[in-house]
Amino acid sequence: MNEPTTIIALLYGPDQPGLVSRVSGWIYAQGSSIVHADQHEDPEAKIFFQRIEWSPSGKIQEEAASFEEFATVDLKMTARVALSSDRPKVALFVSKIDHCFHDTILRFRAGEMSGELACIVSNHKELAQEAERYGIKFYHVPISDSAEFEAEQLRIIQKHNVKLIVLARYMQILSSNFLDAVDCPVINIHHSFLPAFAGGKPYHQAHCRGVKLIGATAHYATADLDEGPIIHQDVTRINHRNVIPDLIRKGRDLEKSVFAQAIRLHLDNRILVYNNKTVVFD
Repeated sequence: MNEPTTIIALLYGPDQPGLVSRVSGWIYAQGSSIVHADQHEDPEAKIFFQRIEWSPSGKIQEEAASFEEFATVDLKMTARVALSSDRPKVALFVSKIDHCFHDTILRFRAGEMSGELACIVSNHKELAQEAERYGIKFYHVPISDSAEFEAEQLRIIQKHNVKLIVLARYMQILSSNFLDAVDCPVINIHHSFLPAFAGGKPYHQAHCRGVKLIGATAHYATADLDEGPIIHQDVTRINHRNVIPDLIRKGRDLEKSVFAQAIRLHLDNRILVYNNKTVVFD
């Protein structure tokens, strides 16, 4: 049995008295019913953030559009409105390392994600047969010195109407030109507890430093390498007996779960980004 479709709104802007009351009052005036509401104020920036979800009383598309107008025009807030029934198309970028590749695909197949895995893009051919077994369209786009490979990636994204790109250990840097042109969020999994050990071989770096914790970080990709807004992180303990293969094995378990949770949070419309930070609603 399908759940009834709800409207989800994410909004933020300068704090002002009565915002919670005005939002809930608008929903009440439509004859609709709030399912869940959460809000947060940044006391330093004086910014108000809210995620609110409600069951509409009338035509759902019209009510969603009307609320967005109310939030932006009347409340002077930045607002994003979605439906719980939305299933955005997702593109998975991967190189050769396959643990996040398999885990992500299986979670989509199990119905854990509120989206549709539309295609796989890779700069190597090694995982083409695995993609074929899963029944997902696979595109091999080798990296070159020209801009042609990025143009091909963009063509694929547009062809499949992709609304989110996830980098499942895609071991290439996305250019600022590509990120600007693609016009959709990009989530990356980094095998380190950022901001520590950014860049390549973080487990080797961690081993050399003798750290007692290692972690994984999922963040939105930006033109600055490993500097994008952080969505989700987790850590696990290590000790002096652990060698680099132990760190890699433990780290890969973290990478899979952290990556999956970040994708889930995004597709469930639970993230607001501002000032290179995120507000992540439960």
